Amino acid sequence: MAETMLSVRDLSRSFGGLKAVSGVSLDVPQGSLCALIGPNGAGKTTLFALISGFLKPDSGSVHFRGQDITGNEPHRNAVLGMTRTFQIVQPFAQQTVRQNIAVGAHLRLAARHAALARAEEVAQQVGLAAQLDKPAADLTVAGRKRLELARALATQPQLLLLDEVLAGLNPSEIAEMIPVVRDIAAKGVTVLMIEHVMQAVMNLAQHVWVLAQGQLIAQGTPHQVTRDEKVIEAYLGHGTAARLRAAEVKA
Repeated sequence: MAETMLSVRDLSRSFGGLKAVSGVSLDVPQGSLCALIGPNGAGKTTLFALISGFLKPDSGSVHFRGQDITGNEPHRNAVLGMTRTFQIVQPFAQQTVRQNIAVGAHLRLAARHAALARAEEVAQQVGLAAQLDKPAADLTVAGRKRLELARALATQPQLLLLDEVLAGLNPSEIAEMIPVVRDIAAKGVTVLMIEHVMQAVMNLAQHVWVLAQGQLIAQGTPHQVTRDEKVIEAYLGHGTAARLRAAEVKA
């Protein structure tokens, strides 16, 4: 059985009267590719921020590779081997793709030539090799998403938290990105992804957690959670599961 890479216990965070994350616990095995799904406003990105150190929890704990990192600063977690991407991509627009990726590489590589060489390797891995000398400002949405992924990969993470890396892409761009993410996991990086694109979740994830109104309501394989009544209700509204069952019976 694989060792646990990330262990979250009873994590909670409120903003004023709103309980954004409430008593969430999950374990991500080393070497796995897992997904966190849920409707808009469910608390997914807040949970990522709590895990990675961009927000401090009101209660609960986060352990990474057996070490308590609850409330650690994000840069300390990055040094330990945990890196996250952001839903809204903000590259250094005037710098080239190569220079942007090298920023991430400098976490572990002090020498400029080594960081730039690492940037080239990572660009190859995510499909940006042909655009290394292009200004980041000139990239398409799909290119910027790949760049965000590349900057995170350049830090040589052991755990990669991907926040909607497929958001805003068209179906063919999504189809091209799925094998890139699969390859990252195949090369030994543990991946936990927030994703709305169910095609990607069904194709990639070994295990899925479902968040709704700040609480975990289901977990299991993609097939199991997409057939769970609570999950259907959370995504599609009250009474939907019963209507779908009735439609199946009629069919």
